[in-house]
Amino acid sequence: MQVKQQGQQPQADASLLFFSGGSALRQLSRKLKTYTHSSVHLITPFDSGGSSATLREAFDMPSVGDLRNRLIALADETALGNPEIYRLFSSRLDIAAEAGMLREELSRLVAGTHPLIAEIPAPLRERARAHLERFSSSMPTDFDLRGASIGNLVLVGGYLASGRDMDAIASSFAQLIAVLGIVLPVADASLHIEAELADGQWITGQHLITSRRGGQRDPKIARLRLCETLQGGDPGRVEISPRARRHIEEAAVICFPMGSFWTSLVANLLPSGVGRAIAGSGASKIYIPNLGEDPEQHGMTISDCIRVLHHQVAQDLGADVAVDQVVGSILIDHRNGAYGDRLDLDEIASLGVQVVDLDLVTENSHSLLDATLLSKALLALAR
Repeated sequence: MQVKQQGQQPQADASLLFFSGGSALRQLSRKLKTYTHSSVHLITPFDSGGSSATLREAFDMPSVGDLRNRLIALADETALGNPEIYRLFSSRLDIAAEAGMLREELSRLVAGTHPLIAEIPAPLRERARAHLERFSSSMPTDFDLRGASIGNLVLVGGYLASGRDMDAIASSFAQLIAVLGIVLPVADASLHIEAELADGQWITGQHLITSRRGGQRDPKIARLRLCETLQGGDPGRVEISPRARRHIEEAAVICFPMGSFWTSLVANLLPSGVGRAIAGSGASKIYIPNLGEDPEQHGMTISDCIRVLHHQVAQDLGADVAVDQVVGSILIDHRNGAYGDRLDLDEIASLGVQVVDLDLVTENSHSLLDATLLSKALLALAR
């Protein structure tokens, strides 16, 4: 099957859906948008580190950092004003500056005199200013601006102006920066994730789960659940957003991609209804294992990862479900990929999962999956 080459009109009918978060899909997204404008990206809103953590605590809201990253990655880089918007969204306030200097810099951004915002063409400039003004007028008096992502501040201002509707602000910003695809949170709730380890310990918060080194003596992660606060406590519950459910139902390919396995991938399956939507979808379902070492997957083979995805879906469904209704195939490069001893092909075959073995790693991709080859492979599978 042939995939359109760069320079041709991107196709509008390849409905690829990704469950993701973090930065692992940034390069793939930037390449994929040259082939299709119909990819769908469901993003986890449960992160608790970096600039997003300060915003979540101040405004009791979902995380917006991964949403911002994916919107920017899929933005039309040729649209008027988008290079300037990209610089604004990608910039951070000085982490070492004094509070007074940072508030003055924010004031210049709101006023439109700061170089980062003054160079943006109207009306993009005025919309960005309006959202920054809403953020500035709403932030607590003791809010810590050190190291804050300006793009996150713009998104939070829009979130507050939209009546705290994450879907609405994702759609609004997609139009603002001409996003060539669909990006939305899998659910709209200010919840956190906690992991139970094999020895019975619990770790609460994405930032602490991700920061584990995954050494040989460290207990592996056994399962995830949602919770109300970073102090743990009552289990958190939230339904998948109606838009996210509809996109799962309409997808041609559902992709469980590379990235932090538990905090970016499995976390997306925790809202109620996600598993039911996946099991009920007639889409092809593909898992793309990580190359190299993911500390979150310490002690896990690829077949173990497939079992976790299957278990999470079955748990939401409340009934048995065939493995191939969750993961029908895995996409690997056996010859060039660095999977170590995690690639247990016999166990994968025993689960009834097909192995699709293609050239996906090149010398130029530096032992990572090549974005061009992976884009073409996924689009071919979507036909």
